Amino acid sequence: MVNLLVDLPIDHFRLLGVSPTAEAEMVLRTLQLRLDRAPDQGFTHDALNQRAELLRLSADLLSDPLRRREYEATLLELGRDRPGETAGLELAFNREVAGLILLWEAHAPHETFQMARQALQPPQAPALGSGRESDLSLLAALACRDAAGQDRDQRRYESAATLLQEGIQLLQRMGKLPDQRQLLESELLQLRPYRILDLLSRDLAEQSARREGLAMLETFILERGGLEGTAAAAQESAAVPGAMDQGAFELFFQQIRRFLTVQEQVDLFGQLQQAGSIDASFLGVMALAAAGFSQRKPERVQDARTKLEGLVLEGFDTQPLLGCLDLLLGDVDRAERRFSTSADPALKAWMDDHPGDGLASLCEYCRTWLGRDVLPGYRDVDADAVDLETWFADRDVQAYVESLERKQARQASAPQPQADAFPPFGLDPDGTLPMTMPAPAVVDDSSASPEEEEEDEGVAAPPFAGLRMPQLRWPAWPSLSVPEIPRPSRSLLIGSGVFAALVAVVAAGSLIGLRRDADSGSAVSGSAGGEATAPAKAPSSPQANAASPTATLKPEPKASGSAVPAVAAPLTAEQPTAAQLQRLLQSWLDGKAVVLQGDGTAQSRLQAIARPGLISQVRQERAADQAGGVKKTIEASITSVQLVSETPQRIELLAEVDYRDQTATPAGRVVATTEPSMIRVTYILGRDADGWRLQAYIPG
Repeated sequence: MVNLLVDLPIDHFRLLGVSPTAEAEMVLRTLQLRLDRAPDQGFTHDALNQRAELLRLSADLLSDPLRRREYEATLLELGRDRPGETAGLELAFNREVAGLILLWEAHAPHETFQMARQALQPPQAPALGSGRESDLSLLAALACRDAAGQDRDQRRYESAATLLQEGIQLLQRMGKLPDQRQLLESELLQLRPYRILDLLSRDLAEQSARREGLAMLETFILERGGLEGTAAAAQESAAVPGAMDQGAFELFFQQIRRFLTVQEQVDLFGQLQQAGSIDASFLGVMALAAAGFSQRKPERVQDARTKLEGLVLEGFDTQPLLGCLDLLLGDVDRAERRFSTSADPALKAWMDDHPGDGLASLCEYCRTWLGRDVLPGYRDVDADAVDLETWFADRDVQAYVESLERKQARQASAPQPQADAFPPFGLDPDGTLPMTMPAPAVVDDSSASPEEEEEDEGVAAPPFAGLRMPQLRWPAWPSLSVPEIPRPSRSLLIGSGVFAALVAVVAAGSLIGLRRDADSGSAVSGSAGGEATAPAKAPSSPQANAASPTATLKPEPKASGSAVPAVAAPLTAEQPTAAQLQRLLQSWLDGKAVVLQGDGTAQSRLQAIARPGLISQVRQERAADQAGGVKKTIEASITSVQLVSETPQRIELLAEVDYRDQTATPAGRVVATTEPSMIRVTYILGRDADGWRLQAYIPG
């Protein structure tokens, strides 16, 4: 050979397509097959003839024993001298196109595309309109598609996109093969979701790649007409081979969300909302709520609530979601009214059947909502970290909600809103936090069947089926339709993390809105029937170590002559005295003791001194005793009561109670006994329209 100007990175075995161990007979058979199966993509006759000639030359060499031994020895020597390098062939310039066709057929599209692209550049560029120009352009297009396909299969999506862009630019410059250019453009379009996934799945430190991926994602969604898609976009997609339909797009977006941070989703959904996407508006609310809760930024929860209140979602009940946001911002009264105005009958039934009081059901619903619908789906948010205790104990949360309280105080003199409006509330305006924590009832359930025991381990999950947003058809999202989840029995529920968090936060004096003034504290003492609680622990209130002195009053004597306390009158004084507060607590404890002893008529005596939630819990405790065939006898006396905090709507007292109880069957057999002990109980009173009522008590 003379004029050897082209180095082809392939040996004779690969060029012909045979194994290095192939016998001469196999070499000749393969040659015939290759000659019979020439490429039919449109190469010129001259290029195909040159291809056939190169195949025959390789077959002649490999079927000649002497020449083959010499060639194999040369390959071995090159392998020893230059390990890792590929043996090549030197071709005459007039056989360059044929050699590149064989290189492409040998599954080396990357090398083929780069060499064909270089051959089309000056100074070796072919003459315009020549067969060589046509063959090289076609070969570049075919090799580009195959190389991009290999990169795509190996998940090198950006590399594949770069190849397709280079191929499109080359064909545009050459002004050749419009059909092939359209194919490359179509494949580049189909590759865009994978490129987005490639860019956004990289490390968060690669900010440049992430910005490019986010911009590409936003453009992709807007071109489809938003998350919902449009009819025009659907028709356009149908005209493009392999383009995503709406179902495929939703599955893609479900996958891509896991690689986006919560802030990236807040920004993305905000941009899409401005473009008119309703689904993006709702998802933006969820992202704001997730950002606020996970980052302990209540102002973002407030933004989420404001945006959700402004959304009009046909057929979608937003009241439970707004109630959860109210609860996170401490607006307990507003949250209760949100839930009460929900049109979902299943939700109402679940709330009514919940084993705890209203606050317990709200917290359980909110905790489940956060864990199932809000926190999943973000790269930087732990979906399992639903800790309401940490939320309410956070100083930033406390400061923000206290600012809401101050704003409410400034608005107190303003005209009252209409009855159906929801005015802003501070945390716990009516003394609804913390929830009451009675001790579990002692029930002899030794005769219970295994089926009954299994039922006691759980009750119905919150009914979230009504929360599915219209047209939000993301099949594998953390759906707003929550499936059945196991729930703990009442005894476990009362001790669960959510409610323990609320109680612990309040007992430690760190819950928002519980402002104490040590200089204004006073103490009272009295006697009463006791709470069914655990023995006393060391005081956890900050006032336990206060340096300021406290006044102590002597206990008021109990009314004599009757085992059943008289009906208590409501405590209507705006600023009750210590003695009046003592009498209210006395009436509550005596009345509760009578109810637990078996006098059901005494429940009505509690209505003037306690809110319905506490009365309901007393009824449930008595019902549990009845189910177990027992009744409880309680003896207790309050040895001192210390005023912890006082506001126009809330009073908190810390009492020391000398307590004992006994649980027995009707026949007199003692089932359980609490020996006399001194316990501490925090009592919380809230002001209603007709006076003060006991709202909650916290043992320990």
